[in-house]
Amino acid sequence: MRVSTMRLVDRWVGVPVCAALSVWRRVADLIGGGSGEAGPVRRILFVKLAEQGSTVLAYAALRRAAAMVGRENVFFVCFQENRFILDILEVLPEENVIAIRTGGLVQIVRGALAAVRRMRAEGIDAAIDMEFFARSSAAMTYLSGARRRVGFHAFAGEASYRGDLMTHRLSYNPHLHTTETFWTMVEALTLEPAVLPAYDREAAKAEDPPAMFRPTEDELRGVREILHREAGGRAIGRLVLLNANCSDMLPIRRWPTDRYLELARRVLDRYPDVFVALTGAPDEQIPAERLVREIGSDRCLCMAGRTMLRQLLVLYTLSEVLVTNDSGPAHFATLTPIDVITLFGPETPKLFAARTPRNHVHWSGVPCSPCVSAYNDRLSPCRNNICLQRIGVDEVFETLCSVLEQRQGVGVHKE
Repeated sequence: MRVSTMRLVDRWVGVPVCAALSVWRRVADLIGGGSGEAGPVRRILFVKLAEQGSTVLAYAALRRAAAMVGRENVFFVCFQENRFILDILEVLPEENVIAIRTGGLVQIVRGALAAVRRMRAEGIDAAIDMEFFARSSAAMTYLSGARRRVGFHAFAGEASYRGDLMTHRLSYNPHLHTTETFWTMVEALTLEPAVLPAYDREAAKAEDPPAMFRPTEDELRGVREILHREAGGRAIGRLVLLNANCSDMLPIRRWPTDRYLELARRVLDRYPDVFVALTGAPDEQIPAERLVREIGSDRCLCMAGRTMLRQLLVLYTLSEVLVTNDSGPAHFATLTPIDVITLFGPETPKLFAARTPRNHVHWSGVPCSPCVSAYNDRLSPCRNNICLQRIGVDEVFETLCSVLEQRQGVGVHKE
């Protein structure tokens, strides 16, 4: 299901569902169903349906929850296509990931109902809604049966309506990095609901990076074979990856395609030992192949649609640099030794940049950026992303050259 469709469903179905559940909650409280001691926290559920990149930023929060109740008592509900990154992070048991398939509306509803049954069967007593102001996740958090529910609340109508379903109601802070935001949500479980949203603690700076992804020899061999085949059987030298986002799913976040074309040509001209590969999802394969033909070099390959998600991380492990916009790959590439050049536009690196010295951020900082936030459902009226257009090839190429020179002899790709 397309992102735009999911947003419409979240709005037109989620609002009445959250309103109805809020009425039900108040009635239950009046007749005594919501009273009594919640008891100690023994099992924690995270609700984060979408966005793989944000899940990487939640690593420290997941570790904190595991320290509180043991990793075997930490659960996570997400869409099926997003469970991959949880399996890579290895911070909770695979069987504790509750995945919902998203093939269509009927399948989503069935999957959500099955997830609710599973959550209630697990005896969850604390649930954390990490989707900020989404209605679907608020409803899932309430229906989990948890007596403690942490989530953001629009106290003064500053964000989308999502009912009144949380026990631990927090104010969203648009100046706090997302890693710290997720951490404070876990820590809120140790506070009394009555004191919130006042939060009389420092937002601890999470300095606990995820463990590096370690592919097996078979996985390395398999991806090397794909590269070898795409290169026409030739040996491949150092590898630079471009995630050109050739699909039209989120055009406002896309760096202009002609910039990637020029960047690729300049890299290939400067470094005769370097190969350039375009990455992307299966639906980006055809436009990526078209871009490869325009670049016009036998050292430029198309890897879009050629790898499964785990193989993509293997590809990152075998490569020197990834150039990408602010998207999932910018985050889960940080689980590998690759350097990442991240191009920010509609969102700000102050909240979403990966915290690693191997992440090199470019952001023009024009007055209209960032234009998407938790307060506007990540939607923007912008139809002319000058924030990304102002990032020139010269500055990105300069950063890329600096990284390649620093990494000289460090690359792990061997033929």
